[in-house]
Amino acid sequence: MAIDLSTLRAHFPSLDTGLAFFDGPGGTQTPRPVADAIAATLTGPLSNRGAVSPSERNADRAVTEFRSAYADFLNVPANGIVHGRSATQLTYDFSRHLAKDWKAGDEIVLSRLDHDSNVRPWIQAAERTGVTVRWIEITAATTELDLDSFERALSPRTRLVALTAASNVLGTKPPVRHIADRAHEVGALVYVDGVHYAAHDLVDVPALGADLFVCSPYKFLGPHCAVLAGLPEVLETLRPDKLLPSSDSVPERFEFGTLPYEILAGATAAVDFLAALDPGTEVTRRQRLAHSLASLHQHEKALRTRLESGLHALGDTVTLHSKAADRTPTLLMALEGRDAREAQTHLAARGVLAPAGSFYALEPFTALKLQDPALRVGLAPYNTADDVNRFLDGLSSFL
Repeated sequence: MAIDLSTLRAHFPSLDTGLAFFDGPGGTQTPRPVADAIAATLTGPLSNRGAVSPSERNADRAVTEFRSAYADFLNVPANGIVHGRSATQLTYDFSRHLAKDWKAGDEIVLSRLDHDSNVRPWIQAAERTGVTVRWIEITAATTELDLDSFERALSPRTRLVALTAASNVLGTKPPVRHIADRAHEVGALVYVDGVHYAAHDLVDVPALGADLFVCSPYKFLGPHCAVLAGLPEVLETLRPDKLLPSSDSVPERFEFGTLPYEILAGATAAVDFLAALDPGTEVTRRQRLAHSLASLHQHEKALRTRLESGLHALGDTVTLHSKAADRTPTLLMALEGRDAREAQTHLAARGVLAPAGSFYALEPFTALKLQDPALRVGLAPYNTADDVNRFLDGLSSFL
């Protein structure tokens, strides 16, 4: 199992600039097949969905293929796939849908590990409905979730548990299935932010125990949009506000207005591109995804090991905050006596893009008292050992 990096990288026009991109957690570069799919759909012919004209059928096919691709990508039925503009937008939408049934005295459980997009919408919905917010805390020594605090937070009054499948700054991957099983024991729904997780692992929503799972294709080589995967039987119980003439079938009842057919086509192309990272003999798209993402995991693990070894060699001038035993190839670090934004500028002048900030991760930065800004380095499929060496050389020259 291996990825042909030369062949892979040839699909990315942006790599011709010579830049080394370590900003994948904020959004990856786009391969040409994804852009081609967008352009081909947009120039059509294209109309609103229908079955009469070729342009109507093109639009309908874009939607059908999108749902099929993400059904394979996330291992849910196609009628459990909802398109959204962003994970933040989808979470706000579903916080309103779910909160319709909440009442004073109910409780929800949130995680200190999460991006604010899986925190603030729920807090604001709780404030409007008189619902109490409980917290799963972080253990500072390991940057993992404190499961004892989760047990203390959980109660028969818990209506929802919302947590990430992987931290966008620390890389920590919490035990989602364990948390989901305990939440289901008290009758709570489980909403999982998989935006960072889906870029690095084969997603199996039922295996995770998630009732609702959100991810963003632009984090894994696709266009700027988001996908919510819900078990259809769960989606059927939710009644969003909607226009009267619009479809009330699942999942259409959660998609407001005309869909961006060209973006859907690009998101579908991203799944197919991932499935072809390491061509094998597998028959179904889900099988090809499993094979290719296993190879991607090996590739990223080797680069992460190289990166961590190089950072440790720099001594006490670099403090790595990413400590969890199970985590993605994303590293957050503080630089002793130096400003991370100056490091970002220094690296960018050398053609290495590694951003500095807190990356909307308000809760982990606050809970762990992390220095803001911090430097974040995230690996993507197109990164190479040479990229890692360039980053380490550039950071060493800064320090």
